[in-house]
Amino acid sequence: MTATMIIGLVLALLYAELTGILPGGIIVPAFLAVSLDRPERVLMTLLAALLCVLCYKMLSRYFLIFGRRRFVLMLLLGAIFGRVLSFVWPSFGGAPLDLRIVGWIIPGLLANNLVRQKILPTLASLATVTVITYVISKIIGML
Repeated sequence: MTATMIIGLVLALLYAELTGILPGGIIVPAFLAVSLDRPERVLMTLLAALLCVLCYKMLSRYFLIFGRRRFVLMLLLGAIFGRVLSFVWPSFGGAPLDLRIVGWIIPGLLANNLVRQKILPTLASLATVTVITYVISKIIGML
């Protein structure tokens, strides 16, 4: 797991430097790559992040939310939606409540980048870096 995290961090940083697009945040692809063998966790994490974006868009009609405020709001919403989704679908994935999404901070980090950079480029970048991280980690694990 440690090797996967290091690989993911390095690849995300290189990708961001080369393309100018953060793949959902520097640490997000590494965490998702660790969970890629349990796709239900990845899907629930993506759903929580997309719910954060939707909630942000509704709130931003009435409040000025940018910078640090937006970042903290996204982290809080990510944690809340992660827990809510765990309770709404208690049997989803057959895992304990703590393991139904990838971390409690990852959905918020991803949502913040989805808002900053637009959804499609961020998700495409996230998928690219996550899959490459996963494949390299599996290859290294075979040696």
